[in-house]
Amino acid sequence: MTKIRLTVVAAGLTFAATAMAHAHATFEVDSTSNEKTFKAILQVPHGCDGKPTTEVQVKLPEGFVFAKPQPKPGWELEIIKGDYQKTYDNHGTKVSSGPVEIRWKGGSLPDEFYDTFVIRGKVSGFDNETVLAFPTTQLCGAEAKVVWDQVPADGEDAHALEHPAPRVTVTRASAEHAHGGHGAQQPASGPVEVGTLEISGGAVKAMLPGAKVGGGGFVIKNTGSTDDRLIAVESPSAGRVELHEMAMENDVMKMRKIDGGIVIPAGESVELKSGALHLMFMEVGKPFAEGDTVPVTLTFEKAGTINYGLPVGAAGGAAAGHKHK
Repeated sequence: MTKIRLTVVAAGLTFAATAMAHAHATFEVDSTSNEKTFKAILQVPHGCDGKPTTEVQVKLPEGFVFAKPQPKPGWELEIIKGDYQKTYDNHGTKVSSGPVEIRWKGGSLPDEFYDTFVIRGKVSGFDNETVLAFPTTQLCGAEAKVVWDQVPADGEDAHALEHPAPRVTVTRASAEHAHGGHGAQQPASGPVEVGTLEISGGAVKAMLPGAKVGGGGFVIKNTGSTDDRLIAVESPSAGRVELHEMAMENDVMKMRKIDGGIVIPAGESVELKSGALHLMFMEVGKPFAEGDTVPVTLTFEKAGTINYGLPVGAAGGAAAGHKHK
């Protein structure tokens, strides 16, 4: 195994919350579908019998691959790498090794505070619904620790265990994805709702062979009384997804990346489409082909997260995006 160390130089930060002396270490979101990028947000609710937590160790199960931990100010980050039991596809590249354990070290999370530790990875290789356990250890200096590694037997309630391991339930992807398509989710036949927002329509353009960048969009309608903001888009079909805008500068049409997200005004709709506001799929492993479906995970500042499927249309298409009442 190999180890990578990264020290984050900044003031230590924690988030105060009500003390939960008997609460278990769990994930904020504990389910996802197969062949999707998943953000595992580990919740650490207390220390070790009143002592502050100084290290958090998380062992990654087989099938949670290409992991990238989120650094925390005031903590040293250690990534332990090893071999996978199987080989996984990473945008056309076969990968058989990677991170197998993540450790945050040298910090101090007092017993009366609560904090989260985040690992982003891909869930891959499951044909049936499966529960993944992430054995986790809290160290509190050299004299105390709490180990969350118990896995319930079939039919046993995990809540009955004293120290259950944090778990994620993996559901099956769609038949299309299982047979090598892009879409883990079919395109919606009508609006999909999250909070006061409705997501509808949209598509992505087919790509030429060898292309690594694709574009597309959809319509977001805000039926609420307050503004919201689209802050992030992810897709297992691309290395990353960026928000972009086409705009005239000195009589020249230029494209720029939008770093602050896209505002969805109260009572209005915003259309993302080629030619104005739109999505850019970067580092695409397999070019989008007409008839495929590209799954996306949309994250909004207030409404939260929702999955959506975008059909792949022809390489050419209309190119005008707008915002309207």
